Amino acid sequence: MAAAMAGGKGKKKKWSKGKSRDKVDNKVLMSKEQFDRLHEEVPKMKLITVSAVVEKLKISGGLARRALRDLADEGKIRPVCLSRAQQIYTRHVGDEE
Repeated sequence: MAAAMAGGKGKKKKWSKGKSRDKVDNKVLMSKEQFDRLHEEVPKMKLITVSAVVEKLKISGGLARRALRDLADEGKIRPVCLSRAQQIYTRHVGDEE
């Protein structure tokens, strides 16, 4: 009887905590250096997406979306595909219209 009682008292299974990502600290306002880099580097990129700008300039996604919209209005970049989920832009090369 003692052997039967001891059998159920094994170690409990430890569930894994899963993979955790490091929290990034992206800025919600642009500094002068970030603004200058936006106007210098982004119009030269072949594929311009919100996530690429967020990674390059370390700014928030909402700020990157607004900056890309302003660059498109100025004519420095042109939209390829604008959907609710993903905005894709490319550099403005000559007069293709």
